[in-house]
Amino acid sequence: MQWRALVLGLLLLRLGLHGALWLIFGLGPSMGFLQRFPLSFGFQRLMGPDGPASPAPGPADRPGTPGGPTGPSWLQSPGPGAPAGRQRAPRRPRPGVCGPAHWGDVLGGRGRGPDEYERRYSGAFPPQLRAQMRDLARGMFVFGYDNYMAHAFPQDELNPIDCRGRGPDRGDPSNLNINDVLGNYSLTLVDALDTLAIMGNSSEFQKAVKLVINTVSFDKDSTVQVFEATIRVLGSLLSAHRIITDSKQPFGDMTVEDYDDELLHMARDLAVRLLPAFENTRTGIPYPRVNLQTGVPPDSNNETCTAGAGSLLVEFGILSRLLGDSTFEWVARRAVKALWSLRSNDTGLLGNVVNIQTGRWVGKQSGLGAGLDSFYEYLLKSYILFGEKEDLDMFDAAYRSIRSYLRRGREACNEGEGDPPLYVNVNMFSGQLMNTWIDSLQAFFPGLQVLMGDVEDAICLHAFYYAIWRRYGALPERYNWQLQAPEVLFYPLRPELVESTYLLYQATKNPFYLHVGMDILQSLEKHTKVKCGYATLHHVIDKSKEDRMESFFLSETCKYLYLLFDEENPVHKSGTRYMFTTEGHVIAVDRHLREAPWKELFPEEGGRGPAGKPTHRPKAHDVKVINSSSNVVAQWKDHRP
Repeated sequence: MQWRALVLGLLLLRLGLHGALWLIFGLGPSMGFLQRFPLSFGFQRLMGPDGPASPAPGPADRPGTPGGPTGPSWLQSPGPGAPAGRQRAPRRPRPGVCGPAHWGDVLGGRGRGPDEYERRYSGAFPPQLRAQMRDLARGMFVFGYDNYMAHAFPQDELNPIDCRGRGPDRGDPSNLNINDVLGNYSLTLVDALDTLAIMGNSSEFQKAVKLVINTVSFDKDSTVQVFEATIRVLGSLLSAHRIITDSKQPFGDMTVEDYDDELLHMARDLAVRLLPAFENTRTGIPYPRVNLQTGVPPDSNNETCTAGAGSLLVEFGILSRLLGDSTFEWVARRAVKALWSLRSNDTGLLGNVVNIQTGRWVGKQSGLGAGLDSFYEYLLKSYILFGEKEDLDMFDAAYRSIRSYLRRGREACNEGEGDPPLYVNVNMFSGQLMNTWIDSLQAFFPGLQVLMGDVEDAICLHAFYYAIWRRYGALPERYNWQLQAPEVLFYPLRPELVESTYLLYQATKNPFYLHVGMDILQSLEKHTKVKCGYATLHHVIDKSKEDRMESFFLSETCKYLYLLFDEENPVHKSGTRYMFTTEGHVIAVDRHLREAPWKELFPEEGGRGPAGKPTHRPKAHDVKVINSSSNVVAQWKDHRP
């Protein structure tokens, strides 16, 4: 079977001494900020509040479980009270291997014999092949970008089949799939800025920055989703601004003649237009949408998803710290704390949809995919950037709950009895299984596990998503792991599996992940390339297409593929530590972002000052811009406990 052969291939690629030495000396320049998290190629099972979170023995088809699934024993909820003594303690696993009861069995994988995988994966990835794949990834970006500029700019997106541009759907305001994202502000160009820099194209980067400065305005009658505008547009403006003003210029000369912080001013202008979302909510959780000219629409929905409301802190925090204005970070952090306060007292889990006025959970599903994914991601990344211990404390607690209630299967990935581990969707209050599907957004989670040091679990979970990719040449939007079939069949060129592949390669240096990247590249070229770009797959089985190329294809998918094969990229070699936002925008992790100058004046975030007098948050107007390249602290504050 395909996965048994793949396991044999992985065994041949065990990291051994090379992986051990790599981990001993750290993850390299681009990952150096992770030193707080110990890395080990043996599982370090995280402890729940009441001890180890172990799967309970017993049948899976419990009363009350939706659909009454049968089969793998890990369908049973592993609550804190579950007995653990009857489960055999696993032997210490070997590095980089996903175990005898592998995902091929669960997925019913069909495939080739072990000899093919031995031939394909056992050798090192030749430098010539790596260069070829790097150039292919660059060519993929260039083909999409050039066609966008030729056929779609200044509209938001490219229709790659008809070779035309796409903007907001003015005729149908209820078409949220389009209108949440497209704001009539040249989205694809803005979103792709830092990819141009990472690929070393200084002339096109400089040209694109000038185009954005001269042609893009946010004074538009567009109602957009706060989350999408923040991660795609605000994040890209901040990333490009930091690249331009970086005195070291690691990507080549990306300076822009006569640049006067215009991108930073544009970022502030956009953020100010998003601020009404945070007003007039009883909980502090923002409305999901705003009109960029008029604020929150009169008929606005009072329900929002946890990820949409709770994944604004990285971009808003960066903006606050560059401007010296606490407003943006304050509202984003208040939203995170409000959501965190609503978690279940029993499980520590959050739901996926909440009412912003009452704080009542409308969607009680807790999982790792749509509605929750980037909330967890930004708890950790906010700590990495800003060094606020409360962010790390929240992430650690969330990860314990995830491991206790969402993770099913045996203790170790590749040793012991039972089924290989999987993270499922459960009821936030009871931990009971709610359904038997996962969505493609969950493929980001192995990358997040790499960032926090749980590399072994990341290896095994990544293998599950790659098994699905190998089966269909793409990741279906939703996959039923019990029926072993897609439930929602489209694939919109998402980057999550590529991102996790890239981060796992950076953590392990296992050439297996280069082969995975090559598979993904070749699948994209074969199944999604059309006349003027790359198109969404409407159906992952018959490979029919939809006429849409979302902006994240250029800002994330192409970028991570390129970086996977470009070992000498400044992201890896410049000595600067970098982190990627949830939209893939690169941010240098430096001392300046650990500074919050307002804390000396407003130590309690608008509460009481040092003299016991009431303090007030600064307003988001008439603020002085702080040049990001001139405000450096002499010594980095180490926030490790």
